[in-house]
Amino acid sequence: MNRYAQLFSRLDKANQGAFVPFVMLGDPTPELSLAIVDALVEGGADALELGIPFSDPVADGPTIQGAALRAFASHTTPDDCFTLLARIRAKYPELPIGLLVYANLVYVRHIDGFYEKCQQAGVDSVLVADVPVQMCEPYKAAADRFGIDSIFIAPPNGDTETLKAVAELGSGYTYLVSRAGVTGAETKAGMPVDGLINTLREFKAPPALLGFGISEPAQVREAIKAGAAGAISGSAVVKIIETHHKNPEHMLTRLKEFVEGMKAATNR
Repeated sequence: MNRYAQLFSRLDKANQGAFVPFVMLGDPTPELSLAIVDALVEGGADALELGIPFSDPVADGPTIQGAALRAFASHTTPDDCFTLLARIRAKYPELPIGLLVYANLVYVRHIDGFYEKCQQAGVDSVLVADVPVQMCEPYKAAADRFGIDSIFIAPPNGDTETLKAVAELGSGYTYLVSRAGVTGAETKAGMPVDGLINTLREFKAPPALLGFGISEPAQVREAIKAGAAGAISGSAVVKIIETHHKNPEHMLTRLKEFVEGMKAATNR
C-alpha cells in the first residue's frame, strides 16, 4: 500500500478528510522553505503539494507567481529543489509528497530523467499542470516506470470521457478543480461539486481532493460534505508567506495556525 492509500485508509478510520497545503520550494529561501514545511506538518498537514519555481506558470495566479519570483531571487534551481525534497522525505518518511510542475521542467531533463530524480528524492506523485489527461501518455508511462503516482485534474466542465480517463489513468488522488481559471484565494471555490464527485466515484477514480480558491475552514467543511476526500489550499498559504516572510518567526506561527484551523474542519 503506497503512502496515499495508507493516508486515506487512516483518515477514513478516524472519520476525517485530508488537508493538503501547497507551497513553492525555495520560497522565500531554500532553508526557510524547510522551516515552512515543518510548520505545515506541525499544524497537521496530512500531505504536501510542492512546486518547483518556473518562469511561465500558466495555471497560477499572481500569488503563486510571486512565490516563484521569490524563489528565483534566492537562486533556487530545480536541483536545489530535489535536494530539499530528499531532506523533507528523510525527515517525514510516512508523509505523502506531491509535486505540481509544468511540462517544460519535466521535458528539459528528459521525461525519464525527471521521474527518476523524483523517485530518488522520495516523491510520491507528480501533477503536470499544463498537460491534459488526453496528452499524458509519455508522462504517465515514465511515472509508472519509476513508481510515481500520476495526478490528473478533473475540471469543473469536464465531459464524461475526460472524467473517465482521469479515473482510469490517475493514481494517488484526483485533483478536483472547483472552478475554471487560475489559482488564487481571491476567487472563491465554486460549489457545488457533488455531481462531479459522484461521477468520479462511479468510474472508481482515486480519492478527490478539492482545490483552487480554498482559503477558509468553511470551504473545507463544504468540500467534505460534498463527498471530497479532502481539500488543497495553495494561494492562501502562500499569501501568509508573502505577507510575513520578512519576519520568519511570525510567518511560521501564522502558517501553523492556519493549517490547524483548516485541518480541524476536516472532521466528518
